[in-house]
Amino acid sequence: MLVDRGAAVPLYHQIFLQLRDEILSGQRPYHSAMPTEQELSELFGVSRITARRVLGELAQQHFVERKRRLGTRVVFRSPGKPIEANIDQAVDSLLALGQGTTVNVIEVTMENASRTVSDLLKIPAGEQVVRAVRVRCLDGEPIGHVVSFVPASLEKIITRNTLVKAPILRLLHDAGRRAKHAEQTIGATLADTNFAEALDIEPRAALLRIVRTVYDEEDNPFLLTFAHYRADRFNIRLDLQEPAAAS
Repeated sequence: MLVDRGAAVPLYHQIFLQLRDEILSGQRPYHSAMPTEQELSELFGVSRITARRVLGELAQQHFVERKRRLGTRVVFRSPGKPIEANIDQAVDSLLALGQGTTVNVIEVTMENASRTVSDLLKIPAGEQVVRAVRVRCLDGEPIGHVVSFVPASLEKIITRNTLVKAPILRLLHDAGRRAKHAEQTIGATLADTNFAEALDIEPRAALLRIVRTVYDEEDNPFLLTFAHYRADRFNIRLDLQEPAAAS
């Protein structure tokens, strides 16, 4: 994780905004453990005083609760009720997006899962995962920065070469990992310097943030995706209909 030391926004507030957005988007779910002051200090390259101020600000705004000897845990729960949708239609929509755009594969690496990734994929902390970073383009213009994680057992399926040829969901489906259901959170955030450079936009431009966890037929999560799309080039459309009357 990076902070912009040349920005007018104080470092503690940059870190606060990143962690707040992760909580709001579900990347850090209710009652999950937050990094300690020491871990935050090492993660962002800031002092313990700055890290303490970040956690204090999160607690003051009721996103986390701090308890001596028990650490800091997320206490925020989204007030919104999940909207149920057909998984097959959602997958079709995602595959259509993949077919209608081009993708630049930035990197595919093996790495130790962060606490957030391990929690959402329900794997032991620090276990290895495949991390795939892509930039999706429309008419040659970047519209989305997409980072996906899959278990290490899928290493031979998700590679630089295969991701150029087909969307990640198609690759996993063809390998026998069919999506039974998924959890998706959509929110808004502002572009940091990394997203600004990747998407050719101004820093702090509006982004649409999508966090999606896909489960297989045995209810095991096998695909975790963090996608950030340009708000001026991408939108999500829902076709809302009256439910069919019971017979």
